[in-house]
Amino acid sequence: MASVINKEPVKAADQPAEKATLKDYFVVSADCHVNEPNDVWQARVDEKYHERLPRIKVDEDGRKWFVAEGIRPSRIREAPRDESVEITEFVKVGERPQLDRTRGAMFQDQGGITADRYRDMDYDGIDCEIVFPNKGLVNWQSSDPELNTVMCHAWNEWAYETFGGHSRSFPAACVAPADVESAVKEIEWAAEHGFKSIMLPPLLKEGKGYNLPIFDPIWAAASEAGLPVLFHAGTGKDPRSATGNGGAIINYVVHAMNTVLQPTVELCASGVFDRYPKLKFATIEAGAGWVPYALHAMDFGNFAHSFWVMPKLKYKPSEYYLMHGHSSFETDPIGVELRDRMGVENLLWGNDYPHIEGCWPHSEEQLAIWGKGLNQDEIAKIIGLNSAKLFNIDVPKQYKRA
Repeated sequence: MASVINKEPVKAADQPAEKATLKDYFVVSADCHVNEPNDVWQARVDEKYHERLPRIKVDEDGRKWFVAEGIRPSRIREAPRDESVEITEFVKVGERPQLDRTRGAMFQDQGGITADRYRDMDYDGIDCEIVFPNKGLVNWQSSDPELNTVMCHAWNEWAYETFGGHSRSFPAACVAPADVESAVKEIEWAAEHGFKSIMLPPLLKEGKGYNLPIFDPIWAAASEAGLPVLFHAGTGKDPRSATGNGGAIINYVVHAMNTVLQPTVELCASGVFDRYPKLKFATIEAGAGWVPYALHAMDFGNFAHSFWVMPKLKYKPSEYYLMHGHSSFETDPIGVELRDRMGVENLLWGNDYPHIEGCWPHSEEQLAIWGKGLNQDEIAKIIGLNSAKLFNIDVPKQYKRA
């Protein structure tokens, strides 16, 4: 399906981007986001759900709030903007033009693909991107599996309408795992519509975990379709659990990034990969520095508590991660420094466009920090070739390496 916005077609790039930076590499951002329209759900679900869908409310003081089932309301604050400055303007820093990061999010598309989005990608040196929700990160927050399912499918339909047919932007299909039968159908739908990955929340409700055999049909469907399973940090529950002093830091480190540890251990410790050897997974936007210790801890637990470990595994838990797992980061010199303990092939990079904790539009500068000490082959793998392999993205001939 050709992708259009405001009836103005946008060219899909079959060749590498005409990028301003990182020209020596094929660059795949494994973590980008898109700003969906406010009616992304209402326009695509039955009216009986409309009163329960995420929406914007205005209080008596004129303040706007984003309201959704399962999370506390979130205050919407308008980003500051200097109306006297055109958003196409650049700010000179040294010899290289630099986008003003304070206006960065203004460049992104407001509900789809526009030339501005690809201009931003070109400027930061991005050839292709894996696209995650923005508003849609709440697709799994309700305790009602039926509502989760219809919200995920609505978002996927919008993503297909918006990105279908493009060769640079690949959205991850949202899947609600609580209803396993519906989840399998959604995976099959995603595969039929050309999606390259599926997205599951790292945390499940009601104390369930992905180690339970009840989820085997999901792993079977993903394996059959050849779609890697992605666990994006901070989804599945409200990541804003802490309040008071230091709350913003606590929420970011503990209740958002740290959540991906659980599904990693659940998959590697439970025999899932013995049953589904083709299954691949990745943790998204949670860094990689935690991985080496997690691998050590899993193996030690497998040894020290071997009497209670069931089922008995063919390999060490760490070996399952090395064979099946990946972790993405924006800038993580610690994780990269410890690459020999987890494998260069298991590292993915993303600029998290356009979120403030990401490195857009300064990805090249950040590469100089986290890539210090790496050779060109290692950089090429981490910054794009590993993702291209995982997501089955064609690599232009000039960027292919032995």
